[in-house]
Amino acid sequence: MPLMTPASFRAWDRNERLGILNGWAVFTGDGFLNVSVVVVGFAARLGAPNWVIGLLPAIAAGGWMLPQLLVAARVRSLPFKLPVYRSAALVRTGTYVAMVLIAALLTDSPALCLTLFVLAMLLNALASGVSGLPFLEVVSKTVPSARRPRFFGTRNLYGGLLAFGAGLLVRWILASDLPFPLNYALIFALGTAAFTFGYWVFGLVTEPADPPLARQGTRAEFRAIPATLRDPHFRAFLIVRLLLAAASMSEPFFAVNALRELNYPAATLGVFVMALTGAAPLSNVVWQRVAERKGSRRIIRYASVFYGLAPLYAIAVGALGLNAWAYLGVFVLSSVATQGFNLGHTNHLLNIAPEDARSRYIGTLNTLVGAALFTPVIGGLLADRVGYTPVFAVSGLLCAAAWWQCGKLRRDA
Repeated sequence: MPLMTPASFRAWDRNERLGILNGWAVFTGDGFLNVSVVVVGFAARLGAPNWVIGLLPAIAAGGWMLPQLLVAARVRSLPFKLPVYRSAALVRTGTYVAMVLIAALLTDSPALCLTLFVLAMLLNALASGVSGLPFLEVVSKTVPSARRPRFFGTRNLYGGLLAFGAGLLVRWILASDLPFPLNYALIFALGTAAFTFGYWVFGLVTEPADPPLARQGTRAEFRAIPATLRDPHFRAFLIVRLLLAAASMSEPFFAVNALRELNYPAATLGVFVMALTGAAPLSNVVWQRVAERKGSRRIIRYASVFYGLAPLYAIAVGALGLNAWAYLGVFVLSSVATQGFNLGHTNHLLNIAPEDARSRYIGTLNTLVGAALFTPVIGGLLADRVGYTPVFAVSGLLCAAAWWQCGKLRRDA
């Protein structure tokens, strides 16, 4: 993708420009408040047990997906979806401010600090699940389908570069003389500012009204789940997603393993964020080419290999006593896999879902997989008993099972 100039940015429609700015701000916020690296590092610094550390990314991912089926039933009939997005964004901003204050003021009572921080994260994740569907609905109405690939590509590429810059700042702050917990409170405050700007910008989009639709209750959505599960292509895809969700049990412990077992300095968390965010835009370009030539099924299968290699590589680095720079490969592999999943999962689901039942397929899949994303809590309990290495090994085996199951996915999807 060519470098964007001010003139080329102005060439976008106003709504498209606002959507791109929103993406850049959200990517930046994600760099500062990366759950798998920065937030779990904060929890580890407070002495949180592994099951609590596993709960943090589970809340962030599962909390986003679980409300989808309920939100779909409520939002579908509304002519304007943006007011729902704005309300959820207001709640999310409030929870981020709460996280900053909790980190700055309550670390002298670690148990209370962790409890309130987790509750704020849970409310934030549920609000993000409410805002996700309205966001996609508004984008689908304001960005023409022919321009969407470039729209999301521009968001992701430059947003990834900004997130990389956020990682640099995280590393500098954690290596500075600013004491704990003020260093983490500053990082969380910078993320809050970025997210708040992004939500405000997207709230300025001019949304056209949808034609009025009859309201469908949540009971009808849930009653339709058995019919959706009777689709063999959907069942095969669901099994793959559930296996990969279970394999995510090791992800929050990559950074914690580096701090607690390998004794890397806290400033390396910023380098880990840089590895995650730096690999994302570059791998996304490669995955797009694979998608065009091989299709979504092959992308998911390849990504499963990278995802399985990440925990096995973490085991190898620890066994060989290598330094923090070698450990960066764990986050590069994880980031490459995540980009592949983001592209492959979305395309495959949209290709196998009937047009008249697409929202039901999306809502059903996200709700079921969202519940499975709480397996990192099980990983934390296992790590407390036997250590991180068995958790990493189990994740590798689950990825191998997902790779095998990919052979049952529809080949033309």
